Amino acid sequence: MATAAAARSTPAKQIALIDGLPDHISEICLSLVSRPSLLAAVCTRWRRLVYSPEFPPFSSLYALFVASSSDPTPGLRRVNSAIRLMCFDPVSSKWDPLPPPPPELPLNRIIYRHPSYISFNLPIQCVSASGKLVIIAGSNQELSPAISHPLIFDPISSAWTSGPPIGSPRRWCATGACGGVIYIASGVSSQFSSTVAKSIEKLDLTDHNRSNWEKLREMRDLRFSREAIDAVGWRRKLLMVNVKGDAVKEGAIYDVVNDDWEAMPEEMVAGWRGPVAAMEEETLYSVDEKKGTVRIYDAEKTEWREVRVVEGGEELLKGAQQITAVAGKLCIITVDGRIVMVDVMTEPAKIWTVEKPQGLEPVSVHVLPRMSRPDFADV
Repeated sequence: MATAAAARSTPAKQIALIDGLPDHISEICLSLVSRPSLLAAVCTRWRRLVYSPEFPPFSSLYALFVASSSDPTPGLRRVNSAIRLMCFDPVSSKWDPLPPPPPELPLNRIIYRHPSYISFNLPIQCVSASGKLVIIAGSNQELSPAISHPLIFDPISSAWTSGPPIGSPRRWCATGACGGVIYIASGVSSQFSSTVAKSIEKLDLTDHNRSNWEKLREMRDLRFSREAIDAVGWRRKLLMVNVKGDAVKEGAIYDVVNDDWEAMPEEMVAGWRGPVAAMEEETLYSVDEKKGTVRIYDAEKTEWREVRVVEGGEELLKGAQQITAVAGKLCIITVDGRIVMVDVMTEPAKIWTVEKPQGLEPVSVHVLPRMSRPDFADV
């Protein structure tokens, strides 16, 4: 009896990751596999490894969703839809909700729809930088800035924090990132102010102290406070075009190294026919929201050239609203709520869609490291 009890209390010997190799060597070998989903399909032990702190975090798709505006009751439009933040795990091929932020963080104050606007959604502006997701601007029920401190989500720790107070909280502004630093420029505070409309501030996410936002050299005019726009980080510069759609556009370039502004060349502005993103902050891609064509910018020739996509791909990309570019792929949100992927490293570029959670429509997408999963053994 005593022998049997002792046997039951003795922990079973853990199976090696790879027979004949110490686990720390096996972890190095397995980390070289480019598709973690292949490892996860082999055995439970490898599946656990993929989600463990010892394994390099693979990239995942993060999205900000709101409840769909479609409603069975004619003429009824949902107001103040709840914001949902979710992560698409490429290993399990499913959407997982992000942990909710602490109650004191103002995520629930941000609104996407307002009864005063029948066919217009209020922008919610997010950026990704230094491996983190940052919600930086939005409106509240009184149509004032809803965010005074940026809301920062770190996927590695699966935790939310509040950043330092923004010098001038605003909405309908230009937001972007370059080299791990986030920027907020122009926009409108509770009321229009020329001071706010010409101002720009930055917060360095690579500085773990993150003491304060730093004010930078103000913009040359007020023309960038008309709507929410992206400030695209590209080759140590921020690229901004003041309006979307078919309106006459003006562009500005902010030099993040020299803290100075310059006009954007007309040839570059001409490519802003829809959302624009920079792959690894080095190569610019745009998607024409009317035609669905993908273009790449040739900086030497100062011209945009078309990227050939698979037959019928342009139809999927029509109505492009937002874009992110990482690791040779573009991820695009369209006006009808599709999430479309484009592999620009293939010729012609392959295109496919990512199924979204039922009843939700995407507002923005980002690519960040996979979330830390303390329950990885059960994934």
